[in-house]
Amino acid sequence: MSAEGGWAPHRTMPALQRFTRPRPRVEACELCSTVLGPDHQHLIEPAQRTLVCACDACAILFSQQGAAKYKRVPRRVRVVPDLQITDGQWDALAIPIGLAFLFHSSPRDRVVAFYPSPAGATESLLSLDTWNELVEANPLLGELESDVEALLVDRVDCSRGSAPGYYLVPIDACYRLVGIIRANWKGFSGGTELWQEVGRFFADLNGRAEVVAEVSRA
Repeated sequence: MSAEGGWAPHRTMPALQRFTRPRPRVEACELCSTVLGPDHQHLIEPAQRTLVCACDACAILFSQQGAAKYKRVPRRVRVVPDLQITDGQWDALAIPIGLAFLFHSSPRDRVVAFYPSPAGATESLLSLDTWNELVEANPLLGELESDVEALLVDRVDCSRGSAPGYYLVPIDACYRLVGIIRANWKGFSGGTELWQEVGRFFADLNGRAEVVAEVSRA
């Protein structure tokens, strides 16, 4: 695990704080101050990975993923049951807790991999060759929008015979998971309450998800 290239763990804090600090009674759009409902939209500033709460009208202004300061975070969630990641490819990531999210960072011009930890989002080394192998086997991965969409991998229960979970999700969902783990982790393994919260997170994700049948390349 590394924070190479100047990408230290503290750089994850602006996005993470959105999900760990107490919510105000009334949230407002951070661009125009319009009062927001609980299921509001987010924008992200890619260089600092800062999430911004936004109303629908302001979010529409950033719908085109161009050179604007902010990018609109999409809302769709997809689950890909037959996505192909070998045990060897997963082991190469050296992820200690069976959870990771991978996305293309436009400021770094490469795909990066992180896992949730008690300290926040921790980076794990991901070689270009490994990512290219994953895209070759799973063409959908090459279609993820930079900065705002991620591959979220859940292999927590694989050792007990459960199938892994593979999701294509908006990046704010990944930071929500990071916030859950950082706020609830206890002891060496996280504790029962933490993993119950993680289970509820994935139950909610599955309830929102569209099932996608990935076509693998032989």
